[in-house]
Amino acid sequence: MAEAMAWTGERETALPAWACWSAAGAAAPWSVGVEEEVALSHPVDGRVANLASEALVGLRGRGVDASAETHACVIECKTRAHPTVAELGRELRALRSAAAGVLVDELGLDVVAAGLHPLALASEVRLSAGRHQREVAATTRALARREPTMALHVHVGVPDADAAVRGLDGLRADLPVLLAVASSSPFWHGEDSGFASFRVPLFSGFPRTGPPRRFGSYEAYVEDVERLLRVRAIPDPGFLWWDARLRPALGTIEVRVMDAQAVLGSVTAIAALVQCLVRRCAELAPSSEPVARDLLDENRFLAARDGMRAELISPSGRRRVAARVVLERLLDGCGGVAAALGCEAELAAVAALAGAPADEQMREHAEREGVASLPRWLSGRYDASASRRRRAERQAQRRSASVPACTATSTIAAAPTTIHSHPETTFDDTDHMTA
Repeated sequence: MAEAMAWTGERETALPAWACWSAAGAAAPWSVGVEEEVALSHPVDGRVANLASEALVGLRGRGVDASAETHACVIECKTRAHPTVAELGRELRALRSAAAGVLVDELGLDVVAAGLHPLALASEVRLSAGRHQREVAATTRALARREPTMALHVHVGVPDADAAVRGLDGLRADLPVLLAVASSSPFWHGEDSGFASFRVPLFSGFPRTGPPRRFGSYEAYVEDVERLLRVRAIPDPGFLWWDARLRPALGTIEVRVMDAQAVLGSVTAIAALVQCLVRRCAELAPSSEPVARDLLDENRFLAARDGMRAELISPSGRRRVAARVVLERLLDGCGGVAAALGCEAELAAVAALAGAPADEQMREHAEREGVASLPRWLSGRYDASASRRRRAERQAQRRSASVPACTATSTIAAAPTTIHSHPETTFDDTDHMTA
């Protein structure tokens, strides 16, 4: 593999080309961006809609940076990097509105932003046809032919590779809390799984998932990845599906452990917490006593099962601590960093999210309205303007239905929309890493 001289932060060293740390991290340190995976759903019966190809044509036409995922009923929408979470939130609001304009208004679909589509069945899901997606399916086989999982990925720019490894190593103990506060997938096959995030055990069937090991140096990280590349166990570093990983080409740490979120404010709150944790960990000296891998694995399971109700194992392994207490300590420790980053308001919203997490809200809604109503309900929360349009349509339909048949002169129906292929649309599936 080609090598290049790269500056890792403290020294110049020869690295493979893929491992050269992008100057973008130093140009915009601690910048933040997100990738949101969402499922497409038929509004009539709530089942998945394998229409990603059609959706991508429309989204690209609206200027939305979107890409295919392994399953043909899932797309990923990406923001740019922003210096503040407030700016990220403004772009994401506009992105969601544009996406809803295509997916909801033009294609007549629902948009399910949650860790799992609550009604999805593997038998109803098709695989995407892109090169990367075909490679995922070929290497994971039956593991890919299951219900899709949707995550929220937060990228934070880091100035150099050494700081990035410190950040990645330091984040390991915090990943279960991030999972707990972001859990949004309690339903599977239309039934309550008993988990806050059933996405996690489902996705864990894939190889190279879970928390990364402690690396200690960028050279150790590169050597671990290079070992897999040399023997062709993986075709590229994007086949590392850890809960957090380095993205040298972007100059970022990517935190991937969180379920997708229906509510915009939840995304910005989580992004603020991740941004603060990455900077805090990257700027601190590494701990001399790393948390044992078996404790991290157990805490990951507990967080996935119980969400914010979890009792996590302390780093020492001597006691259990409520996830809410762990989160409170993290928020207290991030106060100064949040002030420096300008995300104090968004970070403060994490406490409200933890008090009413998505998994609990979904259960409460399902108890009132039934599980079958969840896809439509989630779609209404994805974009407020789309939700208002849907309410107006339902009200108009009810008014029309109340008019006696002999006097009714019109019916209200959605006009059919045809999306034509855009001549410049290309689907670059070489760097979209979520299976």
